Order: sequence, then C-alpha cells, then structure tokens
Amino acid sequence: MGHLLAGKWTNDEKLKEVRSNGQYVKYVSRFKSVISQDGAHTFPAEPGRYILYSSVACPWAHRTVIMRSLKNLDGLVELCNTQQSEDGQGWSFAPDRHDIPETNKTIKYLHELYTLAEPEYTGRVTVPVLWDAKTRQIVNNESSEIMRIFNRAFDGLADPSPNFNPPELRDCIDKTNAMILLGINNAVNECGRSTSQTVYDKALKGLFDTLENLENILSKNRYLCGSRQTEADWRLYPTLVRFDAIYFIGYKCNLRPLSDYQNLSNYLKELYQTPGIKQISDVDEMKRQVFSKTGPINSNGIIPGGPTLQLDSPHDRHRLT
Repeated sequence: MGHLLAGKWTNDEKLKEVRSNGQYVKYVSRFKSVISQDGAHTFPAEPGRYILYSSVACPWAHRTVIMRSLKNLDGLVELCNTQQSEDGQGWSFAPDRHDIPETNKTIKYLHELYTLAEPEYTGRVTVPVLWDAKTRQIVNNESSEIMRIFNRAFDGLADPSPNFNPPELRDCIDKTNAMILLGINNAVNECGRSTSQTVYDKALKGLFDTLENLENILSKNRYLCGSRQTEADWRLYPTLVRFDAIYFIGYKCNLRPLSDYQNLSNYLKELYQTPGIKQISDVDEMKRQVFSKTGPINSNGIIPGGPTLQLDSPHDRHRLT
C-alpha cells in the first residue's frame, strides 16, 4: 500500500505494515486531539462543524460510524464515505470529486485532505478521519478515540442517548477492549495478511482462543460487560459482522465459522438488530470492496457468493435479561 512521504504520494513501501519476520503490524494513528463540550480545547462541540470520513470496507472506521448512529449525531456530524482507488492512490472519492467545506478546494483522494492539514505529512493515509471544516484540520484519526469523542462530546446538542462508557463499568470495558484488540481485531488481520506460517499459526490460535473466551462470557452475560451495551460491544461488532462473510473466507480464519458459536452468533444478531445498526452494516458492500481488485487481499476481484447470514432472524439473548 502507498503512503505520503513529505507530503507527496508514493507507492514505494517505505512504511511497511508487514515486518521482516512476516508479522502484520498496524501503524499507530498520528492525530490525537479531542472535541470538548465546554469549548476549552481547540475543537469545541458545534453542530455542522465536523465531518467523519469513513469507508464501508474498513472495520476500524465502521465502529465510529456505529457510535455516530447510536449517539444520534447524524444531523450534527456529516458522514462522507471513501473507497480504495483503482489507480493506487489509496482512499478515494471516485467516481466523483469531493468539495471540502469552507474552502474552494475540490479533491479526488483522501491523501489530499491529509496534506491540506499538514503539507509535509509523512505516514499512512487511513480512515476514519474526523475533520474540522472550520480550522481545516484533522482532529483525530484513531477510531477508538473518535468513538469516545462521539460518546460524550455532543451531549446536550444531540437527542438523549445512553452513555456507552459509564464510569462504573470502565475497568471492565478497558480490559475487554484490550482483549478484543489483540485477540480479535488485530488477529484477523494477522491471519489474513502475515507472510509467515509461524506467525499465521500463532495468530489463528490466539483468535479462536479469544472467540472461545467470548463465547463463555456471553453464556452468562447478555453483553460483554453485563446487562447493558457498552463501547466494548461495538468495538467487537464490526469484526463479528464480517467474520463468516469475509474473514473466514478471505483471511484464512477458517477453523470454525461464527455460526457454530451459539452465544456469539445470537449476540451478533441482537447487535445487528439494534435500531440504526442494520442500515450501516451493508455486508454485501463490505464484501464487494474487500474482495475487489483494489481490496486488502489478493482475490483477483472475485467476490464470494455466500454465506447467507440471516442476521434478521430471531435471537435468544432475551433469556439473559
């Protein structure tokens, strides 16, 4: 994958995510600012000021779109989707161009937004991106931090909604997030994109050990941290909703499909059926982009026909109410 080097796009792999030992390692995000309710920071909470740049193909971006929906921010934070360009320049607005608000600039690629914010930027060009149209800066491009920004920053401006990171559950949420990041979110990428058999075998074992652990937790709890949905559930969901359709098939995560796990599969159905989530969980479009010729894995552009997921079918999670 290409990247920016001193503000110029290059396809030379200077910033490789697959290390010399064959292990896939995700790069750390660069922009780490926050939006404040009280206006004490550079980026105060204001309606219509911020844009979330995302992609249906990216599970990291998907979780920020989920939080935007759960927190009723649709009318406050604009959403703009991208997809991988066919000419090798990363995330693109093709076939159209994108007019950057508050400027007279029109761009074709997301990397042009990065260099508008930082002309000499060196690094990966990733989604999600939380953009401030007023100052023409990137607020944040770390999905977990954008989730937390959305969870609280716009309270009072948006319609009332639950707090998905309540203080009394924070310890459980943080521990569960760490387990999910290592054992699920990163593990599926290591399985699919590592180039060493040893690394793959280790990642595959870690992935399915973690799935077994989650299956056990969900046999006792309706959600990962008890009886209410939290941030941890929505950090897991984007990987689960893609598991059988994408990771099992294309990323060699094929010891067992998720449908074999009674609790995890029913839990996935309940999350999918949460109001506002189905509309932003287009699995067919996820498959189309991931398995396209510009997707993250080599599939020759052949999009698998199955499986049939039946995410709208009844679930049994009410038994744990």
